[in-house]
Amino acid sequence: GMERRDRRGSNIQRLADKKEGIGACGWILVSLSFLFVLITFPFSIWMCLKIVKEYERAVVFRLGRIVSKRARGPGLIMVLPCTDVFTRVDLRTVTCNIPLQEILTKDSVTTQVDGVVYYKIHSAVCSVANVTDVHLATNLLAQTTLRNVLGTQSLSQILSGREEIAHSIQSILDSATGKWGIQVARVEIKDVRIPMEMQRAMAAEAEATRDARAQIIAAEGERNAAEALKQASMVLCEAPSALQLRYLQTLTTLATEKNSTIVFPLPMNMLY
Repeated sequence: GMERRDRRGSNIQRLADKKEGIGACGWILVSLSFLFVLITFPFSIWMCLKIVKEYERAVVFRLGRIVSKRARGPGLIMVLPCTDVFTRVDLRTVTCNIPLQEILTKDSVTTQVDGVVYYKIHSAVCSVANVTDVHLATNLLAQTTLRNVLGTQSLSQILSGREEIAHSIQSILDSATGKWGIQVARVEIKDVRIPMEMQRAMAAEAEATRDARAQIIAAEGERNAAEALKQASMVLCEAPSALQLRYLQTLTTLATEKNSTIVFPLPMNMLY
């Protein structure tokens, strides 16, 4: 049953293709155009032969219909006068600059974001037949997609997750522009601008965080020093003569550094 349906569908498609041909009148016009080329040969060769570059494709319309439903080129192509019209399509990667967009984030912060989109045409026929201006349509769609995606993110997510946001924008653009013959290769967010008041608030918050961390580090250093002094005092208590040696060592250090005379304020026997 499925095979019969497929055969019927293919037969109907073939009949529709035959009905959608240029018709008898169209063939007469094409024959007259070809006859005109033969009569005016070799002067007509300059009108009929066109050069399509390696990175280009030509979509030829014969009496309003695309010839063979595919693009021609690169190299030499033949175009009949009066009946054929062709359009060149560039297949190279295009750089589309997304202008600065003012966006209200999820946490009600106004930001200005711009970006860049890299895309190329993979189907010349779709880019000509399915959309009026494929480059303008892709540019406008990139702007609206950027606004829609960033509007659902908070400011911290935008600042820290640029790569994930760029990948999501790329997937949305690629799925939407597939019917236009466009393949989105890469999306990048260039700059995120926030108001000056928000910059000051973020800077004050970062400075307060650093100050708090510095105080914690200083307190830990003092605690470690106190622990070391406690252990040193326990060692000195076990050996009272060590305190006298430490006292003499300190005096020696002072005398070496300052090079001055040291006067002992107390008798030596009182230190024992």
